[in-house]
Amino acid sequence: MNGLGGLNKSEHGVGVGLVQLQLPVTVTREDLARQTQVIVDLVGKARRNQLGMDLVVFPEYALHGLSMDINPEIMCTLDGAEVAAFKKACKENAIWGCFSIMELNPEGMPYNSGIVIDDKGELKLYYRKMHPWVPVEPWEPGNAGIPVIDGPKGAKLSLIICHDGMFPEMARECAYKGAEIMIRTAGYTAPIRESWKFTNQSNAFCNLMVTASVCMCGSDGTFDSMGEGMICNFDGSIIAHGTSGRVNEIITAEVRPDLVREARLGWGVENNIYQFGHRGYVAVSGGAGDAPYTYMHDLVAGKYHLPWEDRVKVTDGTSCGFEKPTRRYGETFKLAGE
Repeated sequence: MNGLGGLNKSEHGVGVGLVQLQLPVTVTREDLARQTQVIVDLVGKARRNQLGMDLVVFPEYALHGLSMDINPEIMCTLDGAEVAAFKKACKENAIWGCFSIMELNPEGMPYNSGIVIDDKGELKLYYRKMHPWVPVEPWEPGNAGIPVIDGPKGAKLSLIICHDGMFPEMARECAYKGAEIMIRTAGYTAPIRESWKFTNQSNAFCNLMVTASVCMCGSDGTFDSMGEGMICNFDGSIIAHGTSGRVNEIITAEVRPDLVREARLGWGVENNIYQFGHRGYVAVSGGAGDAPYTYMHDLVAGKYHLPWEDRVKVTDGTSCGFEKPTRRYGETFKLAGE
């Protein structure tokens, strides 16, 4: 199914390339412009690397690095120069691209956002990270849900970012909305290597869905990102895995959304995405379609509370140098004097 890393393209295959991008240091607008050009050049490399590649994916923090700098001067907007450059690169190279931006948010902290641009240079997917990696990341929690789009070759495509993938509910939401390929971009460093691997596999297997995931790579002089580009098949097996840690290497594979569709329709044993809502259909007609999970009801009712909730020790970002927030979710910043 790998097609020798996508070198041999099947009729229904989608070629995916994951860029293990060198971790940058971005402090100024000039740094941002320079890193934008690095990414644009790598879009061109991806196209030259493999004519059958349909989608090239860049990691989270590809522009901004891991400094967690919220300086408005280096934040991006959807109509800004960086996104315009990515659109131009995708159009000129006739390839779909997935990119990461730290997005200016006048009403709160910046968003950690991801976008997918098609091979005509049009924005097709826009996602705001729902689960920032607390207590390390200062980003506003995403408020726009998880979009699923018609991607290259008509494949149903979704995007989540880094820590999102540690919550099985996120991958389940992607699949429930129809995603056949779930992208996961990240900036993770080496201590997360094993959990990165098995969550990518379990997210695929539990939802009969291809997962395509990639981290930043190399060192910025402080942090060491791990690369670990990984494409998992819908049965949880690893199709391609970048284990060399080589910066700017593009990990490639062909994936088959048509076989995802076939499995979702034809599998009996371990068709978990279907069986979750049809418990025990051998015993009762259509299965049980209830929701017997306490945490779901409590979350919807706004009363999610763990048995050990009141003893949790880390509940804000002060341990990582951030001030304790006073603004509630959904409230906007108030200027002095308001």
